Amino acid sequence: MVQINGKMEKASGVCLLDYLTQAGYNLVGIAVERNEEIVSKADYDKVFLEEGDVVEVVSFVGGGSR
Repeated sequence: MVQINGKMEKASGVCLLDYLTQAGYNLVGIAVERNEEIVSKADYDKVFLEEGDVVEVVSFVGGGSR
């Protein structure tokens, strides 16, 4: 099992890019941390999730003051 955003998921052995795509994330507006290290967007297709990984996916939200 892999912990993703605090939820246990059956994602061991899955490519990070495949997981993010299947989960519906917009790859342009996110940052991913795996085991307390930021994963470069260029490496999403090279990183495979492993048993015990802790992953946080953060989405950026636009906004601001006028």
